[in-house]
Amino acid sequence: MNRTTPGLSRRGFLQITGATGLAAAVTACGAGGSSSGGSTGKLTVLCESGGHAELTKIAAAFKKQTGHGVTFVELPYDGLYNRLNSELSAGSVSFDLAALDAIWLPTFANALQPLDDLFTSAVRADLFPSLVDGARIKGKYVGMPAWTNTEILFYRRDLFENAAEKAAFQKKYGYELAPPKTWQQFQDTASFFTRGTKLYGTDVKGAVETEWLAHVLQAGSPGVVLDDSGKVIIDNAQHVAALKFYSDLNNRLKVSPPGAAQMDWAGAQNLFNQGKTAMMRFWAHAYPLIPKDSPVHGKVGVAPMIEGSAGIGAIPGPYYLSIPNAGKNNDLAKQFIKFAYDNNKLAIDSSLGLAARKSAYTAYAGKPGYEHFKALLTTLDGPATKSRPASPKWQQIVDTVLVPTIQKSLTAGADYAALLAKARQEVERLVQ
Repeated sequence: MNRTTPGLSRRGFLQITGATGLAAAVTACGAGGSSSGGSTGKLTVLCESGGHAELTKIAAAFKKQTGHGVTFVELPYDGLYNRLNSELSAGSVSFDLAALDAIWLPTFANALQPLDDLFTSAVRADLFPSLVDGARIKGKYVGMPAWTNTEILFYRRDLFENAAEKAAFQKKYGYELAPPKTWQQFQDTASFFTRGTKLYGTDVKGAVETEWLAHVLQAGSPGVVLDDSGKVIIDNAQHVAALKFYSDLNNRLKVSPPGAAQMDWAGAQNLFNQGKTAMMRFWAHAYPLIPKDSPVHGKVGVAPMIEGSAGIGAIPGPYYLSIPNAGKNNDLAKQFIKFAYDNNKLAIDSSLGLAARKSAYTAYAGKPGYEHFKALLTTLDGPATKSRPASPKWQQIVDTVLVPTIQKSLTAGADYAALLAKARQEVERLVQ
């Protein structure tokens, strides 16, 4: 799977840690050797390092209850995709189940076991709608959500709760300073806290597509880039409005640091943790990872993602447990998937601290250290939150069209509508 996007790869942000004053991207090499999928006594699971962390306690509990051990074959992101692609294409697999990025399900759906019987009404009710939709490819459920994430709003409480700042904001804008909820409030607040090169109101990430697409959904688009029927809609009014809102933060309002076109997840997290930005739209799991030596440690608040005319909207980042058709332990693998769903709360006690079920997050929300869960729940349940399109071409669309388009938009005088009209032509060539 080729990567042209600068900075972190599609899922590299899951490796970001808060171990030092600067955010670091950690790539896990893992054990990439072959493992036998034919054993009836234990299961072999292909996963990325984040998946290993999320599933470790679940696997231990599964062995204790059933006597069946679980062996993890841990690979870096691209290596995991390549291994899946090679073995599923050949119809000969060395694993019993795998933790798949949501964007891979459309590519591998025909080689995966249907899990429809696991998606009871009770199961669907305890999963976020976007996760249920993402699991269903061509009318069949081919993966069970194991964990999910989404962007929420991070803000500097030391600034937002400062009496002098509150008075100055009230005087300038005529309403109370608080974590912004709407696009206009976000612009106002980012403008207010921009103080030359010492402090910027927020960041704009040109090297990733997810944030702009969240705003597309907030604007009321029926989908991002493609609608549910596969029609290209990247140049509709909502995409144009969202690109204008997003890029204007850099181009017109100048509330973001220089170099927006190359800004990625790690860069944005670094700036916030260094105290250089007042607000950051970022993946929720990063809240407890703010380094202790950061000048903002203990001074950060979180709120749901901002909303547009369609309400709160975001792009979730789930992983799914799936079983290959060619597997030799499919019954036991399905038993593990059901066990993982039933015990999903165990995943929260991990380095990423993420789950998939509403009830798992709710059980921790409000507890010390889990203040971000309320914002995460609200955002994942937002009326405009929606999964990426179920297209096998999605990553190619991201790398060759979306990111370059965003980067071109981050220049003075950029014609947003014209950029998206050209992007439409490029996406149509890819999906036809």
